[in-house]
Amino acid sequence: MSEPLVLGIETSCDETAVGIVRGRTLLANVIASSVEEHARFGGVVPEIASRAHLEAMQPTIKKALADAKVSLNDIDAIAVTAGPGLVGALLVGVGSAAGLAIGLDKPIYAVNHLAAHVSVDYLTHAQEIEPTIALLVSGGHSSILQVDDITSSVVKLGQTIDDAAGEAFDKIARVMKLGFPGGPAIDAIAKEGNATAIDFPRGLTTSNDWQTRPYDFSFSGLKTAVARYLESVPDYVRSDVAASFQESIVDVLMLKALAACKESGIDSLVIAGGVAANSRLRAVAALRCEKAGIQLRIPAPGLCTDNGAMVASLGALMAAAGREPSPVAFDADSSLPVTVVSLS
Repeated sequence: MSEPLVLGIETSCDETAVGIVRGRTLLANVIASSVEEHARFGGVVPEIASRAHLEAMQPTIKKALADAKVSLNDIDAIAVTAGPGLVGALLVGVGSAAGLAIGLDKPIYAVNHLAAHVSVDYLTHAQEIEPTIALLVSGGHSSILQVDDITSSVVKLGQTIDDAAGEAFDKIARVMKLGFPGGPAIDAIAKEGNATAIDFPRGLTTSNDWQTRPYDFSFSGLKTAVARYLESVPDYVRSDVAASFQESIVDVLMLKALAACKESGIDSLVIAGGVAANSRLRAVAALRCEKAGIQLRIPAPGLCTDNGAMVASLGALMAAAGREPSPVAFDADSSLPVTVVSLS
């Protein structure tokens, strides 16, 4: 199948997202977010997210079809996030996608949410970069991957052992009363601050850490250090705290990602996931990759957070590569490992 027209559904957390791609061309990317319903709780409430998906699914699919100027009968294949994510939220997407696949008699690709974050880069860059190192950073995941073939071969080199980077952003933003989600709020206020004002710790970067777990992350110690600083310095400068905290996370992410590039001999790096939209991470990554001679690829900010385009992209790549579709009857897997690109 060449240039397949694929509709992708993403419901792993609080966004009901539908994307439509033809091959590697993005035709529609519609997102209905329930973030405002979760903001007063300081985080995502699974039951609220699931109900919001049920209410938003049909209108979001219709809007995506209208934006792409296609009908359901034009679709060649369906792709859907099978995991990881909130199981109730995943089930809404999986059920909707399976219904479409059965009703339209089309193949379905049950894909990995994390691999899809990496694959969205293929919608904005024509040049092939496989194999590549991928730095995947989001609210629930922080990992370093070696991607030899995004449709079949993803190797996990390292991951967070506690808080993910995005989770740390949310928790510190909550302590600083900056609102939810925390990443954009800290990014905005950090632009007014001094990133070297406070020397916050860099987790898992001692000489022993580099020997034993060079590509793993830990942000819980940083989170504790910031919380203690806020308690002990009542007249703290919010922008300086935000900038220094953000700098610690960005520094560690890039140190480890570039170390993986050097050790593997792979001279390309893809940064993906919601935290990839962070302006400081994007700026530091550009400078350090240029200095190291590493080709850097980061999706546009709007394609970094959860979206249907990334799911459709991975489905289209799998269809074009001749990968076997998934069975129509499959279970959502809230802890699906990143090494399982799709369910078969």
